[in-house]
Amino acid sequence: MKAYGFPGQGAQFVGMGKDLYEKYPEAKAMFEEANKILGFAITDLMFAGTEEDLKQTKVTQPAIFLHSVILAKVLGSNFKPDMVAGHSLGEFSALTAAGALSFEDGLRLVYARAMAMQKACELNPSTMAAILGLDDDVVEKICAEIDEVVVPANYNCPGQLVISGTLKGVDIACEKLKAAGAKRALPLKVGGAFHSPLMEPARVELAAAIDATPFNKPIAPVYQNVDAKPYTDPVKIKQNLILQLTSPVRWTQISFNMLNDGMTEFIEVGPGTVLQGLVKKVGSNVEVKSAQA
Repeated sequence: MKAYGFPGQGAQFVGMGKDLYEKYPEAKAMFEEANKILGFAITDLMFAGTEEDLKQTKVTQPAIFLHSVILAKVLGSNFKPDMVAGHSLGEFSALTAAGALSFEDGLRLVYARAMAMQKACELNPSTMAAILGLDDDVVEKICAEIDEVVVPANYNCPGQLVISGTLKGVDIACEKLKAAGAKRALPLKVGGAFHSPLMEPARVELAAAIDATPFNKPIAPVYQNVDAKPYTDPVKIKQNLILQLTSPVRWTQISFNMLNDGMTEFIEVGPGTVLQGLVKKVGSNVEVKSAQA
């Protein structure tokens, strides 16, 4: 069974999507439509901007979404998922590619999400760190004992968990986790504490936008970040998406669940190859590859 995965923030690169724009008239039309919806030429920044341009949250999130969704579109009849999933931002790409959201609505929600997250980051200086080589339950226990906001945020694969919280909370947690045997505790260059309670202002703002957006039944089950389970009911999909910003991304559990449900092939749709590596850590026999237009 084929699973299609959609990457999140961090997979961007200068020149992303330019080949699709130049090769496929349908892709060009979608990119031009995106420029109109966003009110600025995101294509200029994607195709010929600087790395700094692409690091701005308001650019990064729609850029990755566009690359993924337009690539899925030009695959045409070759895009036949038995299941789909996306990592954080990638969940919006997965939902759009699978037909739960229209292209226009998906892009508008992603841009609203980016702007809401940017505002939340400015309200509370905060950060994230990758913890390598510890069991998840050890990380959970140590974070819970710290008298600051610091929580598990991204369960990426066994032995790799990203924590999120206040600057002080993450700093204390990194020291305690290294003392507990973590191989590494790496501070991440991010603008804020994504997937933590500090994103509550953004969640409230995005919830209103999601509530006002029509959702359809997707063409394949979507394994959602909040609980790693597959959904096709638009009402449940909406509810889970609203919870996503303040809840951890359970990618490790999604990988296990897709594997248990029959995944034999994992195809990453969009920039980068990060998800392929994470899935391989869970199921070494799964065939992994990047989508090729």
